[in-house]
Amino acid sequence: MKDMKSEKMQMHDMKDMDHGNMGDMHGDDGHMMMMHGGMMMDMGDLRKKFWISLILAIPVFILSPFMGLHLPFQFQFPGSSWIVMILSTILFFYGGKPFLTGAKGELKAKQPAMMTLITMGISVAYIYSIYAFVMVNIVRTGQHIMDFFWELASLIVIMLLGHWIEMKSTMSAGNALQKIASLVPNQVHMVHGEKTMDHDISMVKTGDVVEVRAGESIPLDGEIISGESYINESLITGESKAVKKSLGDNVVGGSINGEGTIRVKVAKTSSEGYLSQISKLVSDAQTNKSKTQMLADKVSGWLFYAAVTVGLIAFIYWLIFGDMNLALTRLVTVLVIACPHALGLAIPLVMARSTSIAATNGLIIRDNQAMENSRKIDYVAMDKTGTLTEGKFTVNGLKSLGDMDDDQVLSLIAGIESGSSHPIANSVVEYAKEKKIEAAQLDDIQAIKGYGMSANKDSHKYLLINMKYLQSHKMDFDKSVAQQYLDKGNTISYLVADDQVVGFVALGDTIKANSVQFIKDLKARNITPIMLTGDNKEAAASFAKQLGIDEFKAELLPEDKHEVIKNLELEGHHVMMVGDGINDAPSLASATIGVAIGAGTDVAIDSADVVLYNSDPSDITKFLNLSAKTYRKTVENLWWGAGYNILAIPLAAGILAGIGFVLSPAVGAVIMSMSTVIVALNAMTLK
Repeated sequence: MKDMKSEKMQMHDMKDMDHGNMGDMHGDDGHMMMMHGGMMMDMGDLRKKFWISLILAIPVFILSPFMGLHLPFQFQFPGSSWIVMILSTILFFYGGKPFLTGAKGELKAKQPAMMTLITMGISVAYIYSIYAFVMVNIVRTGQHIMDFFWELASLIVIMLLGHWIEMKSTMSAGNALQKIASLVPNQVHMVHGEKTMDHDISMVKTGDVVEVRAGESIPLDGEIISGESYINESLITGESKAVKKSLGDNVVGGSINGEGTIRVKVAKTSSEGYLSQISKLVSDAQTNKSKTQMLADKVSGWLFYAAVTVGLIAFIYWLIFGDMNLALTRLVTVLVIACPHALGLAIPLVMARSTSIAATNGLIIRDNQAMENSRKIDYVAMDKTGTLTEGKFTVNGLKSLGDMDDDQVLSLIAGIESGSSHPIANSVVEYAKEKKIEAAQLDDIQAIKGYGMSANKDSHKYLLINMKYLQSHKMDFDKSVAQQYLDKGNTISYLVADDQVVGFVALGDTIKANSVQFIKDLKARNITPIMLTGDNKEAAASFAKQLGIDEFKAELLPEDKHEVIKNLELEGHHVMMVGDGINDAPSLASATIGVAIGAGTDVAIDSADVVLYNSDPSDITKFLNLSAKTYRKTVENLWWGAGYNILAIPLAAGILAGIGFVLSPAVGAVIMSMSTVIVALNAMTLK
């Protein structure tokens, strides 16, 4: 269900976001808010209303007849009817308030649905019961007039329970924007001449200079004007390696500074930067997804019109061919019997059961609408790093191409890399330690921007560089040995000694154990897999081939992934997006179904409809299987819930009165209760 994402979330600045000013999504007390039937419902308030309403309802159940029937546990005493009337009145206005408010919103939008149907039932039950109470206890006409206080109490309690179950299953959705905001600090170190003072981030303007210290988040987009460091942009770009940044390089707000201290000239304020744009994409996508109306609401809308129409026809008919009392009784019976006890629980009970089964199978269903939408999926778009692969660089190969042996090559490479805090460098250094190879002691280790590193030893110059450097400096070597690693999507760093390529180290990611089978399973379902990655085309092509993926797009920015998803949907496709990074968040939110890898970022998880907390993409197959069964069970329950009404409403109106059969409110109540029990038992049979 997308109701929690349906309200427009206005973007101001990152400070506003960070302080929780999320408008429609959260209350002032931090409780989860949900839009339903034109009203804003608070998770904590709904839970409180249910328990208080249940406490109020218990005496009503004990002291009030069950629609004319006296149950074994019930009893009355002088004045008990007053207690029932007072408690029911409190219950109607307190417990029924969410439905009364919701019905007002639905009617204002000219879309009567569940809230309107519930409101009609409890209002008719309450008003007629008050009339019956007055006539019996105050006017004392001596005529027995049955009240509906028992029905009123049971309907309010059951409907509050159903909505609480429904809301609880999606209570953690919609936090993506807050998680994005938390990536940047509230305070920044602003440089004023030779002094540095802390200021609120909202005070920073374009052109101001801020200082970013070791380990801190970079607050805003800008350009480095002093210092150098390795910047971890993995949360932003999806790439699992830090990037060396120095004088003149651009940095992005939300990325993490390494061990160096840098000063950044701000290029964009908090409301204009990269994260703000990502937030807007997520917000827009969530808003656009929210227009799907729940099937139960549609059925409720139909039942509302049916009950009102049949009730009025019955009233007019019995007024002409009977009397006012009979006509009023038939009208009230029709409207009260239309109360959607079973219908209100039909979907929440199935979803509660389904989400419980999902949780034991590595799935967290954050949006119940994803269950229904899964039937339409014909494309599954996937990020590569961290989704289909482990997302950790390892040394997959090391070779000597000259007179040195492999150990000497590894010693030199480890010596050069020991001067770097780069994650890949750390992998090489750790690899050397595992091999018990001591890193060579080198002098004057320096970075070569865009290419790699350089160092000196005993009048020899060593380089550890990429292919781009070799090509630009026309250094020739035997590529055949390295090609086998390139074909597998590895990143290769070449060791050059005195302008001669003497060896290389190949590092790469590894494909997750179940990824290949997962792709086969998708194809068996006639679902087209497509890989979307920020990696270079060669690595992407290699991984796609190994995985059996025919379609892939490489070197993509977050907005590019979002555009791919949007274009596929414009072509009429229904797309599931699977990812784990902040750069995937807009795509996860805009896709028909967004699936986040559990080991990924909080932002990706909060933008998704489904979370795979075991980080196993093959669990998507389980989700598709469970979704199909859940949808089938939901339809069954809707028929059980609505089927009762389809049968009971015309009988309550007296359609068979000509042959001497009129459905009494008491019999209608029994059938209604049976329908509710059947719906509950049917939900529990979901496996």
